[in-house]
Amino acid sequence: MILLILIDDAGSGSLIGGTIIGAMRFETKEYFYDTIPLKYYSPELFQKKMYLDYVINIVEDLFIKLNVDHSEEIYICRGYMFDKLRPWISDNNYKYINTKIEEPLQSQIETSFEDYTISLGFPKRFISYTKYPFHFHRILRWVYSDYENRVNLCKTGWKSFAKYGSLPTKISYDKIKKSRYICLKCDKKIEDNSPVKILEFRSNRPQKIYLHDYC
Repeated sequence: MILLILIDDAGSGSLIGGTIIGAMRFETKEYFYDTIPLKYYSPELFQKKMYLDYVINIVEDLFIKLNVDHSEEIYICRGYMFDKLRPWISDNNYKYINTKIEEPLQSQIETSFEDYTISLGFPKRFISYTKYPFHFHRILRWVYSDYENRVNLCKTGWKSFAKYGSLPTKISYDKIKKSRYICLKCDKKIEDNSPVKILEFRSNRPQKIYLHDYC
């Protein structure tokens, strides 16, 4: 019987958080993962692409946990995140194939990343009810709603962060009669006839965020 190891990543395209690297043995569904820390997405380290070296450290540890044998086939996601891993795999006499990673690893690693972002404070409802929960400008609205506490959750080495990460903002106050809003700072409903703080900035389009006046 040919044994198969699957390797994939999740979160590399999300503005917040590091990146999850996961490995699974297909036959048994044994699964382990680790996270590339956010510090590797700081401007200095990101420019040097040191996160690619950290992938090797993670996979080496995952291979130990899965007790990967050189006779096992390894399927690796085609993405750039594994550009340095592939030579390492070959140099260590493993066999691999570049391919699109699907089930059962895909759902498992995406869930791991979702759980990780929730642990950072990202609203679970964004993930549960939104088709694109990690869309850049959607996350940007969440970051600006509590900028001082959330900016250090961002991949600050990204060019898009350099462009949109320190935009001028305007704050005003008003009273809202009919509210359909959730406060993006405390993640609680803004009730009808409530005083509100209004945060405005322009990213890809004008953004207007309603917060509790005390948030």
